[in-house]
Amino acid sequence: MNKVILMGRFTRDAEIRYSSGENATAVARFTLAVNRRFQKEENEQKADFISCIAFEKTAEVIEKYTYQGMKVAIEGRIQTSSYTNKDGNKVYTTQVIVENLEFAEKKAGTEENGGAEHEAADEDGFMNIPDGDEELPFT
Repeated sequence: MNKVILMGRFTRDAEIRYSSGENATAVARFTLAVNRRFQKEENEQKADFISCIAFEKTAEVIEKYTYQGMKVAIEGRIQTSSYTNKDGNKVYTTQVIVENLEFAEKKAGTEENGGAEHEAADEDGFMNIPDGDEELPFT
């Protein structure tokens, strides 16, 4: 079984790209800063920086609704791979393939960050779901 659950903050806005071709697929790459459970010294919090990648609808949600510093919970799986760099050395990578994303904190109203509006959450921390035939902000 390969299952990962993380809660952390975006270290910067996700990098979004679309595959080429007729059926372009969204790909979001980002890093989550995940605090370690135990502190090394009294007030020194340590974090791990986890590379993540999401595809299709999940990547589109990340592009539209997330931003640097936002706290999220993700569910996915670990994937390892390798490639040969320009110097001929083999490089090994580990990343989390995101299968589900949830917003992990409520916002105190709509704010602007880099020109993008972010949806406000209600009192219990959940984003308001639009009425009618509007597209839902999650997969």
